[in-house]
Amino acid sequence: MAREIFAEEHEAFRETVRSFIEKEIAPHHEQWEKDGIVSRDVWLAAGRQGLLGIDMPEDLGGGGELDYRYYVVLNEELAKAGVHGPGFSVHNDINGGYLRQLCTPEQKARWIPGYCSGELITGIAMTEPSAGSDLQGVKTTATLDGDDYVLNGSKTFISNGILADLVIVVAKTDPSAGSKGVSLLMVERGMKGFERGRNLDKIGMHAQDTAELFFDNVRVPRANLLGEEGMGFIYLMQNLARERLAIGVTAQAAAESAFEMTLEYCKTREAFGRPIGRFQHNRFTLAEMKTELTVTRAFTDACVVKEGKGELGVDEAAMLKYWNTELLKKTVDRCLQLHGGYGYMTEYPIAKAYQDVRVQTIFGGTTEIMKEIIGRSLGV
Repeated sequence: MAREIFAEEHEAFRETVRSFIEKEIAPHHEQWEKDGIVSRDVWLAAGRQGLLGIDMPEDLGGGGELDYRYYVVLNEELAKAGVHGPGFSVHNDINGGYLRQLCTPEQKARWIPGYCSGELITGIAMTEPSAGSDLQGVKTTATLDGDDYVLNGSKTFISNGILADLVIVVAKTDPSAGSKGVSLLMVERGMKGFERGRNLDKIGMHAQDTAELFFDNVRVPRANLLGEEGMGFIYLMQNLARERLAIGVTAQAAAESAFEMTLEYCKTREAFGRPIGRFQHNRFTLAEMKTELTVTRAFTDACVVKEGKGELGVDEAAMLKYWNTELLKKTVDRCLQLHGGYGYMTEYPIAKAYQDVRVQTIFGGTTEIMKEIIGRSLGV
């Protein structure tokens, strides 16, 4: 089915992204996988190419009035290429919303130019060793002392955690106030008492640095409070829909890519004197996947259009995240099976995809949490 949500300028941008991936990412990604981290150079290259802060103010280095569909194009092309190293989506889709909506003019002037150029890599620290999806359960505290907040606690599973120069930290400024006591603080590289733990060893997405963060009496200036004190939980709920949409968009593109490479394999790989795609069971499996992906693509693009109009609901974003990531996991599993023994060999892209996609149903809110959100929207 032809997609109607993009204009000529979006498709021109798609070619730019493909060229960027071919030149700046593909030649290095295997080494980054071994290193467990990407080079900062790719962030600077992305900044020069205009891939960071696409909808940030033009006078601060951003793309100005460019719409959300440009982010969709970027995420789709990275997913199709099997690229998980540079944490551009965390930087753009997640953190960009907080900075654009909540920064004061002084904060924007201080951080946005570096954010757009790739000189300031960002992360967001929500998850803790004992608090994942339950953001009201965070134990990290920030106590006001004069003109500073004194930050104490730890975070884990933080994407861009090693490279990040600027981290949005979720902390309790009033532990007795429940969700109304949560605030967001901007912690900068070099602040005394801010330490990074190990770069975590994961099943997949090996080039994406994912770290533990520790805060030991870190003095964070009051000027680094993001938005209003006590409003952090509301800000998180407002921005999580955009994050889940980005995950759903990526999952859809990755599933389509896995299907396409498997379809080609089934046309060329022979067994018993004929291509394996001609066996009825395999043909039916391909037919099922194609149908599921086509139907899901329609819902995904509808959600993208709604987000562009500012109309995407929290429940719809949860549906998309739940459905698309589960479909991705299911699709890649079936694609690997169709590759037979070769699918288990790591030199085949499908084997790498099998490792990389498993986390999709976990981060950004687990499938179970998505179902809970959807269920609540039904009044049950």
